[in-house]
Amino acid sequence: MILVAIVAELLEEYTVVVARVLEHVLQDVPLPFPRRVRFLILRSLPFVSTSSNPHRLQ
Repeated sequence: MILVAIVAELLEEYTVVVARVLEHVLQDVPLPFPRRVRFLILRSLPFVSTSSNPHRLQ
């Protein structure tokens, strides 16, 4: 049971890190995605920071 709790905690932390990395990549690096697609991707990420500003997308 303890092992399950440890794995669940690690997966939660991993998900947070992956979401932050994707948020950073989609906001700061110009990608071939249109603004609306980047906005939808960012909105669908779990654990995104509430301070993210969708108007910052260019």
